[in-house]
Amino acid sequence: MRPSQRSRSSKREWFDSHCHVHDERTPDGTDAAFALAADAGVTTMVTVGCDRATSLAAIEAAATHEQVHATVGLHPHDATNGVDTIVDLLDTPGIVAVGEAGLDYFYDHSPREAQQRAFAEQIELALDRELALVIHSRDAWDDTFGVLADVGVPPRTVFHCFTGGPDEARRALDAGAVVSFSGIVTFPSATDVQAAARLCPVDRMLVETDSPYLAPVPHRGRTNRPAWVADVGRFVATLRDEPVEDVAAATTRNARSLFGIA
Repeated sequence: MRPSQRSRSSKREWFDSHCHVHDERTPDGTDAAFALAADAGVTTMVTVGCDRATSLAAIEAAATHEQVHATVGLHPHDATNGVDTIVDLLDTPGIVAVGEAGLDYFYDHSPREAQQRAFAEQIELALDRELALVIHSRDAWDDTFGVLADVGVPPRTVFHCFTGGPDEARRALDAGAVVSFSGIVTFPSATDVQAAARLCPVDRMLVETDSPYLAPVPHRGRTNRPAWVADVGRFVATLRDEPVEDVAAATTRNARSLFGIA
């Protein structure tokens, strides 16, 4: 690597906008994950709650690591637990978002009516508390946008781990949301997601790992980790024919704005 290249690379700052670094499946534990992330230029990450237990774990991770910020939410898989099981955790200082919340009709681990009710209640919480909203939507686009239309779209809303194509991306952007791309965008078969990443304005885009899930190319088959958000970002930059430095700076800036992190 030429000195000028090394200098530019060292100045890149990445923000993993959605991970589960508190998950017990994180390789070699959280301390190792943080060290690898720092080496990759990942300076900030949001670790996401999916129920009461994981929200508490996210809060603990954020309390003990200054580069980590926590959300509190109820995943659609756990919708039958009831949003009342996590509401009090939103009083914890420093919580940056409600979620992940939404609809998952691919697995249908909870009845769809329960999913819709939990999603609507969490949208209301984000609106009432002026927090960001993190949306999980899988095979449920029409109902996701329908619930948002009925309840309202919080000013700071992100569709995490985006799995749609250009049409769904336009709907999300038209609703005022931002779109976050995970390792899925690097998969050769994910042509619709790649098309969405090409059309999304760089000032409305985030990158994430969703670790420990969905490791990007070239790490397929391994347990994902926050450090590899840099691989996602580099792929998106190549896909869009834009400088990596520009994508790193824009997605970091966008994430800080979305989550209200200085």
